[in-house]
Amino acid sequence: MPHLKFRGIDKKVLIENSKELIDGLTEIIACNRDWFTVEHIETEYIFDGRIVSGYIFVEVSWFERDKETKNKTADFLTKFCKKYSSNRDTTVIFYPLLGENYYDNGEHF
Repeated sequence: MPHLKFRGIDKKVLIENSKELIDGLTEIIACNRDWFTVEHIETEYIFDGRIVSGYIFVEVSWFERDKETKNKTADFLTKFCKKYSSNRDTTVIFYPLLGENYYDNGEHF
C-alpha cells in the first residue's frame, strides 16, 4: 500500500524509473518502499473514429493521508510523468481505502 495504476504513459518509462518513483514517494508518504505496487495499464484513447493520444492518468489507492501529503504526492507524480513524457496533461486520482474493507491474506487492517 499504496497501489499505483498508470495509464497513458510508456511502460518502459515506469520500469526504467521505478526506483526513482518509489524513492520519491517513500519520502513523501513515509511508508516502507515494499508496501508500494506499481501497475501499468495498456490503453488506447478513441475520439471521432480514430485512436488519439490522451491524458496520463495515475490512480492512487491508499489509506487516507492528510491534505499536505496528498498535495505533495499529486505534485510529485505529475512532475514525474511530465519529466518522462512529451509534456502531456497528467491527472492524479486518489481512492481512499478503509482498513475494515481491506484484507491482506484474509486479515483486515
